[in-house]
Amino acid sequence: MQVPAPFEYERAISVDDALALLDRLGPEARVIAGGHSLLPMMKLRLAAPEHLVDINDLRDLDYIRTNGSEMRIGAMTRHRTLLESDALEVQFPIFRDAEQVIADPPVRNRGTIGGALCQADPSEDLSAVCAACHAKLVIRGLDGERVVDMDEFHKGPYETSVGPAEMLTEIRLEMRPRPGSAYEKVERRAGDWAVAAVGAAVWMDEDRIADCGIGLSALGSNVLRAHRAEEELRGKPATDETIEIAGRAAYEECEPVTDQRGSAEYKRHLAYELTKRAVRRALERVPRG
Repeated sequence: MQVPAPFEYERAISVDDALALLDRLGPEARVIAGGHSLLPMMKLRLAAPEHLVDINDLRDLDYIRTNGSEMRIGAMTRHRTLLESDALEVQFPIFRDAEQVIADPPVRNRGTIGGALCQADPSEDLSAVCAACHAKLVIRGLDGERVVDMDEFHKGPYETSVGPAEMLTEIRLEMRPRPGSAYEKVERRAGDWAVAAVGAAVWMDEDRIADCGIGLSALGSNVLRAHRAEEELRGKPATDETIEIAGRAAYEECEPVTDQRGSAEYKRHLAYELTKRAVRRALERVPRG
């Protein structure tokens, strides 16, 4: 039987309480929400925190709402809420695409967007989604809060810029005219980690791509965005030739490794194909006029 190492348990009643606990307990304390990422690692002894701070009572971090030109998502928002949100679907349909292929209903009922992002697994879906959408992340500590983008937030495999006595509290998405987005994923079986996945977001200005984002999953331990592919799309007409060039750029930019899910060359080919599919479907979803 797989069992975790011994640990102490605390249950926070507010964000300030959680931050105070993290500060008092030190760097060996970990926050737990849904637990679907952390607990399996603890059972395998890949993680052995001395203290767990349970934040499931922090319901004030469970929301999806608009604030001016931003859509804001609380870090405790469950996968199921993201899947079923019609407001999010209008501006960022990429979230529903991704949530439909994340794990299974029990995981989606309990897992949170904050937990997914803070796990920073190279094959995690919502990191690629948020990277594509140019999300801003709010990190709160005892001295206040700071806002970072995904490139700054994601330091590498299983590592983020959230400090020992800090918490991710909110994800912010700028709402801009004529958006379109989509997520494409290849997996070995339903709900599995990605063999390869690509998220694409575009914002149009007449017939040209005013801005875009390409997020990658399972295509390199330190590759979260396909910056060169974005450069090939930005300011260009939305033509098959433009999409083909972007797909080729993603193929060249990604850094997959050969493992039990497939060879590196196979995954590069998927990066090429999935980038084209995601961009094309994102463009199809852009409101006309």
